[in-house]
Amino acid sequence: MRDCRIAIPAAEPTLLTRMSQKRPERYRSFILTGAPGSGKGTQGAILGEIPRFYHFSMGDAFRSLDTRTEIGQEFVRYSSAGQLVPDELTVRFFRTQLDARADLHDFKPDIDILVLDGVPRNPSQAALMTEHLEVLHLFHLSCPNREQLITRLRKRALKSGRLDDASEEVIRHRIRTYEEETKELLEYYPAGMRTTIDADQPPVKVLADILRVVLANPDWIPSPAAH
Repeated sequence: MRDCRIAIPAAEPTLLTRMSQKRPERYRSFILTGAPGSGKGTQGAILGEIPRFYHFSMGDAFRSLDTRTEIGQEFVRYSSAGQLVPDELTVRFFRTQLDARADLHDFKPDIDILVLDGVPRNPSQAALMTEHLEVLHLFHLSCPNREQLITRLRKRALKSGRLDDASEEVIRHRIRTYEEETKELLEYYPAGMRTTIDADQPPVKVLADILRVVLANPDWIPSPAAH
């Protein structure tokens, strides 16, 4: 009896499969760091509007954390006990967030450059993130005028209803925490990998200073073919 079965050629990889195969292990990144109110979120959001730059705010990610998930429950256990969340857990949450956005093709890690806002916060997190990030440059938004920072945060509280910014005592505590912990992050990266930007300037001038550094390094700029 003749065999009527038809040989079906193996299917070629789908676009989704090809994209997932191209996902790098380490994501190319810029880091924005600075005291609360220094303008990290403002500059990150603006840069994120440029094609092939992807803004990731750790603060926004934390505020949207679903406490019903397994990782959300871990955060609840520490916070309810009044303990600091371990850096390892923060970094694991960070990678989970990015991978989820990559799965949805919101973030395209093979062609997008991350603009990180609020992470890493300290040398410990930076060390843990070396396996996840290829840091191209760190931009330190310096705002020595602490009273100006407090004014900015109060205005932000009024506009966005962020209660964590409403109390001057809370604001000063957050600034002290930054000074004690986050500034050490600057020493973690070599001097050639970081630039201090005067954040007391108008936001458009801060943006111009950041872009001046980016444009001086053509290898960082995604090719037009990737748009």
